[in-house]
Amino acid sequence: MVDDILAEYQGLEAQLSDPDLHNDPAAARRVGKRFSELQPVIQTWNRLAEAKDDHEAAREMAREDAEFAEEADRLETEIAELEEKLADLLAPRDPHDGDDIVMEVKSGAGGEEAALFAGELARMYQRYAERHGFTVEVLDLAESDLGGVKDMTLSIRAKQPSRDGAWSVFKFEGGVHRVQRVPVTESQGRIQTSAAGVLVYPEPDEIEDVEIDDKDIRVDVYRSSGKGGQGVNTTDSAVRITHLPTGIVVTCQKERSQIQNKARAMQVLAARLQQMREEAAEQEAAEGRAAQIRTMDRSERIRTYNFPESRVSDHRIGYKANNLDAVLGGDLDALFTALREAERASRLETES
Repeated sequence: MVDDILAEYQGLEAQLSDPDLHNDPAAARRVGKRFSELQPVIQTWNRLAEAKDDHEAAREMAREDAEFAEEADRLETEIAELEEKLADLLAPRDPHDGDDIVMEVKSGAGGEEAALFAGELARMYQRYAERHGFTVEVLDLAESDLGGVKDMTLSIRAKQPSRDGAWSVFKFEGGVHRVQRVPVTESQGRIQTSAAGVLVYPEPDEIEDVEIDDKDIRVDVYRSSGKGGQGVNTTDSAVRITHLPTGIVVTCQKERSQIQNKARAMQVLAARLQQMREEAAEQEAAEGRAAQIRTMDRSERIRTYNFPESRVSDHRIGYKANNLDAVLGGDLDALFTALREAERASRLETES
């Protein structure tokens, strides 16, 4: 397996050094992305080969000088650690882990309070993303009268191609997020339960990766709107695309140009259709066994944010922490690590 990866890596290296490749930005990005995905494997393999050579030399020298015996023991430990790391890097993983994502945040049951909570979730993800080197772009936003979020679409992208892209981090977030607290609109001080929904899709490198027939879509243009639906510009630049066979509706009003908004909305539609197709195939293949964490039903309640007890609970893995303010401030590292470990354990169990 490593020999195949070494050959592929050398081929990609040769492509990247060819100036003609960079005349096609999409192709250059694809090659660069795959090159970045393989780099940790190659680096670990090279370190392992070097450690084995050094270990052999230290053992030879230890026969004449006892001081080298300690170095040989140290290298033996390092070799075992590198072999374990290489095995982990070579293990089957989610093929979309290096991808950028589209994320949708929608207010659910709970009226204005649900919209305010949806806004807090969106800010939580934005803070985490920006803190960890991702670029966040708001593609579409419908606000409530109090500044909450009725519906928001985000694009989250890695600044540089990486083996662990936005999907590897945010793929666990799709589902229903529940909040328990006293709403700002509640005069009696009673705790209310509200909800917001989060949808996450890997974003295809190109729209061409997903076939969308022109006759299957309806395109409407309208004036961009702000809080409470008020118009924010004087041109019909916002775009709404309806995919007739599935009923999926995508809107984009970020750009000033109708053409740019349509192009971006088509990218979002492609991401949603790709995800639907893959989930259908995965569901068919997974019949008779438990679905892994990332493929759980999006309608399922995945997490509760309890304000009176400052507690965050992830119901899929039994995770609980009393650091709600920090989590909403974008400190999601411990939670995301727990989710990744649970996914890894699930994958290993499925493979065995």
